Amino acid sequence: MLITANGIQINYQVKGQGSPMILVHGNGEHGGIFKELTEKLSKHFTVYTPDSRCHGKSQMTDDISYDLMAEDTAAFIKELGLKKPILYGFSDGGIIGLLIATRYPDLLSELIVSGANLFPKGIKWYSLLAWKIRYLFNRKKSIRMMLVEPDIKTRELQKIKIPVHVVAGERDIVSEKHTKLIAQNIPGATLDILPGENHGSYVVHSDKMYDLLKKYIQMQ
Repeated sequence: MLITANGIQINYQVKGQGSPMILVHGNGEHGGIFKELTEKLSKHFTVYTPDSRCHGKSQMTDDISYDLMAEDTAAFIKELGLKKPILYGFSDGGIIGLLIATRYPDLLSELIVSGANLFPKGIKWYSLLAWKIRYLFNRKKSIRMMLVEPDIKTRELQKIKIPVHVVAGERDIVSEKHTKLIAQNIPGATLDILPGENHGSYVVHSDKMYDLLKKYIQMQ
């Protein structure tokens, strides 16, 4: 399905019934990475899986930034008339979720982020170097974005009012110290570092997050 939000066409899928829940993917991906997780969550929620701008079947635009994608997602929620959805964001999706929670304190009811970072140096140096080398060859604007953005201040996190759950893999590309920094600066946030998991092993085409989400949120 397509919807116009924040001036662009956003492609999304919807499945299930119940309270709204939005799953936001990472860099270079699309909402289809959540197929397995959606199958389980749709028994409890109406699950929305949008493609971010310049990803999947959403509109390709000249500009891309975390700020723009956060505004896109906020507009998506408003255009569909979703009342206080839960948002789960993976990687770039987690960054988008954090930005929404800092800017629109009443828009979401709950936020789960995994593999997110506040600034590029939150990524382990060797992983960041690998992305820089990749960018030299492909010049993708989405990769350039992650090399220079985001720039979220800890003081902004301290203003978040909704329940937030912070997750990362033990072998994530985001450093554990950085993941803890995020959780420590959000009032009341929970933290889970998943043993043996890397950045996306428990997310991309996996339903492993389901049991963790059951721990955080009430399944109807």
